[in-house]
Amino acid sequence: MSTEPRRALITGITGQDGSFLAELLLGKGYAVTGVVRGMRADPAGDRAQTRSAAGTPATAAQGVTLGCAEHLRAQIELVSGDLLEPDTLRAAIEHVRPHEIYHLAAPSFVPASWDRPRETVVVIAGSAAAILAAVRELVPDARVFVPASGAIYGDAPESPQREDTVCRPATPYAVARLATHQLLGVLRAHDGLHASSGIVFNHESERRPERFVTRRITRAAAAISLGLQQELTLGDTSAVRDWSFAGDIVYGAWLMLQQERPDDYVLASGVGHTVAEFAQAAFACVGLEAERYLRVDPALVRPTESTPSVGDPSKARERLGWVAQVTFEQLIERMVQADLRALGQDL
Repeated sequence: MSTEPRRALITGITGQDGSFLAELLLGKGYAVTGVVRGMRADPAGDRAQTRSAAGTPATAAQGVTLGCAEHLRAQIELVSGDLLEPDTLRAAIEHVRPHEIYHLAAPSFVPASWDRPRETVVVIAGSAAAILAAVRELVPDARVFVPASGAIYGDAPESPQREDTVCRPATPYAVARLATHQLLGVLRAHDGLHASSGIVFNHESERRPERFVTRRITRAAAAISLGLQQELTLGDTSAVRDWSFAGDIVYGAWLMLQQERPDDYVLASGVGHTVAEFAQAAFACVGLEAERYLRVDPALVRPTESTPSVGDPSKARERLGWVAQVTFEQLIERMVQADLRALGQDL
């Protein structure tokens, strides 16, 4: 009986989701490889891995920033790859021959998709197509997870949204995610791939970049409590989102690939909260009332959404046994505490 660990390949390992997933898989004994950009060719000429047989960093890894996964550098292998260069993704899969692939890398800041719609679609849908094609050719037994987004529903006819809810995407980002979701379903049916799509709603953590409103809020709450900031400017505080902890979401992704048959699942908390409620919870963590410090900038207010963006996780709960472990309040508490620590060190 083989004792070789299962091999997992993660794109987007340097981001929030990728780093939490890598921690999860390492804890389960996987051999984890991440796809990163900016690596030089391996001196051996035939591979771009970052650790030699002796366990020391190889030349290819020098200068590569691992972002949220930096603390895992000594435990993972890296291979070179670029979402805009399909051949590099194929080469990564051919080198690793993974049992499981988690394709998490993609632009995730929705407003930016309006500025670069072509690149958004090419990067998100094109890279997924390249990976699925390479899997079909090279490792047809591999199991693949590709995230969709709750944004694919847009102005949906119902809330909460389920796997079979009609999709009406309203941004280039959402269009690209829906195209990927549908392409995966078509190739799964045509080629028999074990490929699953996770329709993930908003998920956060202390590793979320500060350009996202959730981190702007928790950072501001921490900064104001420390006397480093006077107020927080937001847009529409009545917007509703379904927020979960990123670590819970990637656990759902792993569960999806452990099933005998692939399928699509909504991963969400099932509960909607307004941006104002998020801010109130964040400021409460530092003993402050959010209303005293919030200022609404009309220029940041988006058109009112007629359908609350809330997901129905019933299918994932019933078939995967997936239940979120971190509550809305616990999520915000850990984010605020992380920002307090970071800002305190900067004093």
